[in-house]
Amino acid sequence: MTHDPATAQEFYTKALGWTFRPGFRREEQGYHLALAEGGLPVAGMGMTARTTGFSASWTTYFRVDSANDMANRIRDHGGTVAVGPMAFGTGRVAWAADRQDARFGVWEGAPVPGWRMQRRHGAPARLQLHTGDAFGAAMFYGAVFSWDSHAPDRLGVRFEADHVVVSVDGHHAADLWGGAVDKAPDPTIRPQWHVYFCVDDVDAVAERAASAGGSVVREPHASYFGRVADLRDPEGALFHITSEND
Repeated sequence: MTHDPATAQEFYTKALGWTFRPGFRREEQGYHLALAEGGLPVAGMGMTARTTGFSASWTTYFRVDSANDMANRIRDHGGTVAVGPMAFGTGRVAWAADRQDARFGVWEGAPVPGWRMQRRHGAPARLQLHTGDAFGAAMFYGAVFSWDSHAPDRLGVRFEADHVVVSVDGHHAADLWGGAVDKAPDPTIRPQWHVYFCVDDVDAVAERAASAGGSVVREPHASYFGRVADLRDPEGALFHITSEND
């Protein structure tokens, strides 16, 4: 979500090489699809007025069969539904928060053709939840999205030392990270979902982002997942880049 789509599009074109096209219907104003190399759809960009009080930010969305049913499940398991479910484009959407107030969205409807996580420049690489209680978060999302009822060859959830790993079709899709799998929750962590985009050269992209009007929150460095960097766009929306190849 951005207050200034034109500036945001210019920035991400320079930083990540994205191009843009109108969203679900050409007559819908304020929503565009971001396309990586080869025309692969990788993200959505919507406009929100400054008067709403919402800051520019990236939001993680989960695809569901029924936004209405999912909203009820979120509430039943201690989460909060802030907006929706409501019609949006070709489907329905709701914005919610988990028990520790990490915000996310749910989407009901057919995905945009070609939309999938891939290891290619500009495409989403993975999602990461920073949370004070990784075990509690795994219990919440596992119950809400019925992770344990899906075929094990399609979706897997495993605990590793201080984080939880979620894989889909053998692809490392998300991590729930908080250092509380086997110890007390950390109250100092601000719960938040983070989006990582795959790039060919983390250092070069970080330089391009800074020169395009963004900022480098944390310089390129080695991590558990490979070389990464933490960036903000000109409006302050936080995102991450990684050169991981696994």
